[in-house]
Amino acid sequence: MNWTTVVSARELAGALERSDLRLLDARAVLSEPAAGIRGYAEAHLPGAQFADLNQDLSDLNRAGCGRHPLPEAEVFARKLGAWGIAPQHQVVVYDAGDGSMAAARAWWLLKLLGHARVAVLDGGLAAWRAAGLPETAETPVPEDMGAYPGSFEASRIVGTDEVQARLTESPGWLFDARAPERYSGENEHIDPVAGHVPGAINLPYARNLRDGRLLPVEELRASLSAALAGGDPDRAVLMCGSGVTACHLLLAFEHAGLSGPRVYAGSWSEWIGDPQRPVARGN
Repeated sequence: MNWTTVVSARELAGALERSDLRLLDARAVLSEPAAGIRGYAEAHLPGAQFADLNQDLSDLNRAGCGRHPLPEAEVFARKLGAWGIAPQHQVVVYDAGDGSMAAARAWWLLKLLGHARVAVLDGGLAAWRAAGLPETAETPVPEDMGAYPGSFEASRIVGTDEVQARLTESPGWLFDARAPERYSGENEHIDPVAGHVPGAINLPYARNLRDGRLLPVEELRASLSAALAGGDPDRAVLMCGSGVTACHLLLAFEHAGLSGPRVYAGSWSEWIGDPQRPVARGN
């Protein structure tokens, strides 16, 4: 196993008995925070641990950092150890469907710690069930591996100051993964201010999907290369509402072989925390 972006349900099913495999269930519903753990308790992939978006993949006590602030690296490292995850393991993360809520977020956090072998289940639990693969309600009790060694690679995390400093650059470096109606400000149903960062280009993560799974690599690469318009992926910054679905856009870039983009962790919900920051609306 050497999965670093996505893995199919059939491939994963063939490796369930591997001793070096670790599974994380990251199902999340923004409007109903308890839905994920409730669904996990009913049925999940054999051996999977539950990773809660709000409690494990975020630190909601950090004020001024958007709706889903990053957890402290040390805290997340201890949770990984408690889930039985160490550097030698192949980790696969899944959620209810396409990976955007919030499997890709967990994938990115592991990448920030330097974990190479971590992938998202392509199509998530929906694809697993469509294939008629096994589930269980049993909660595993893993061996605590101790805190995962390492810390987040800070250079891969973009802050608001950097975004603000780059506003004078020509468009083509900042990409907003939200749906078009939220990007334009036409229908903002989550954050208190509608619109987008001036100069940001709308690149909805959902356009990289077909039937809940990532597009074939060549098709994905062509689409994302067109969005870059000849620009270097290393210049690209990805954002969304709170730094969660932006991770799915990063996953798509990585799977397409266009490595280098970074994530604006606080994203729109942090940007609008200061009313002095400029807001654009429309397309």
